[in-house]
Amino acid sequence: MPIIVQKFGGTSVANAEKIRRAASRAVAAFKKGNQVVVVASARGKQTDELIHDALEVNPNPPKREMDMLLSTGEQQTVSLFAMACWTAGEKAISFTGSQISMVTDDAHTKARIQSIGTERIKKKLSEGYIVIVAGFQGVDGEGDITTLGRGGSDTSAVALAAALGANLCEVYTDVDGIYTADPRKFPKAVKMDQISYDEILELASLGAGVMHGRSIEFGKKYNVTIHVRSSLNDNPGTLITHEVPKMEGILVSGATIQKELAKFSMIGVDNKPGNAAKIFSHLAKARVSVNDIIQTQVSPEKANISFTIHKSDLDSARAAIEDIREQVHCQNVFVQEDVAEVSIVGVGMRSQYGVADRMFQALADAQINIDSITTSEIRISCLVALEQGDTALTAVCQAFELDKPASKRS
Repeated sequence: MPIIVQKFGGTSVANAEKIRRAASRAVAAFKKGNQVVVVASARGKQTDELIHDALEVNPNPPKREMDMLLSTGEQQTVSLFAMACWTAGEKAISFTGSQISMVTDDAHTKARIQSIGTERIKKKLSEGYIVIVAGFQGVDGEGDITTLGRGGSDTSAVALAAALGANLCEVYTDVDGIYTADPRKFPKAVKMDQISYDEILELASLGAGVMHGRSIEFGKKYNVTIHVRSSLNDNPGTLITHEVPKMEGILVSGATIQKELAKFSMIGVDNKPGNAAKIFSHLAKARVSVNDIIQTQVSPEKANISFTIHKSDLDSARAAIEDIREQVHCQNVFVQEDVAEVSIVGVGMRSQYGVADRMFQALADAQINIDSITTSEIRISCLVALEQGDTALTAVCQAFELDKPASKRS
């Protein structure tokens, strides 16, 4: 029998009515002759509420204890989901991450999956059960509960689909699919019928909240077809797939803005081999995820190095840089917390020219100054002042006609 993995986000299981509705989708897929595995998130704003509770008792809670606390949200959901399936007339059983041996490293609050045990799931599927798995969580080599970071249930679902050899991974959310931009920030954004793994991976890494970045990595690596769709209706959503020829004709597929950033500028670092390695090795040991990096030679002896990080890593990054700055003879360090990054993404950039000019002109026309620019083969990102971020996003969306279906853009 074919295996389908269905993932339901927090808004899709926010209350009893929504849990029953989600369970009915799982039951319907089961009755069509599929073996069904469901991955569920914590209900509604429950994770935020648990974080609030933690901060009330400890402003800087230990990460291990945060994982212990936050994992309880998903555990409640999967049990209720299984109960709803039984009410709908089908056998169901719920599992935590540890019960299915979802083994991760020990990086609490942002762990990475190392292996998944599928034996227990396959046994229950063969016995006619719908299997419900708690997303977002796993267990490390010491048996401690870990979590995968916000949005980690997406990664749990796609990783399970890969491990089980599932035919499809359906990701149910409160929107109809993936849009050319966040509709809350650019209301005229339109839904895309399909997008490539590379494009959505770039968008996810740049702040788009529809999919967790690591889930796309799993999908691409193991060739898992992902269908992002609404839990409120039966309309087709957005397929995440490998590139097809017609996608290359689309100049820009989407745009995004990332606001929870800070920029570090290390001024006057000794310009000699190995210093950059020392700096970023030190940040890695502090488990700081670094985004865009720019190094500029200012003289034969000195260079400036700048990079961006997520604000959640700000304190760890400050400490790491202060610890290493004397070793690389850094003259000064500046930290900017009032920045935003606006980006455009599209596989069509590989074969067409004039994209950068069009983006920069749109920002210039909107009177927006660019702090720094970084690029890849399929994206261009500009760092701008935080207060101008939304204006910048609107400007580039209009410049690339992201308010129109791909077939109608010039």
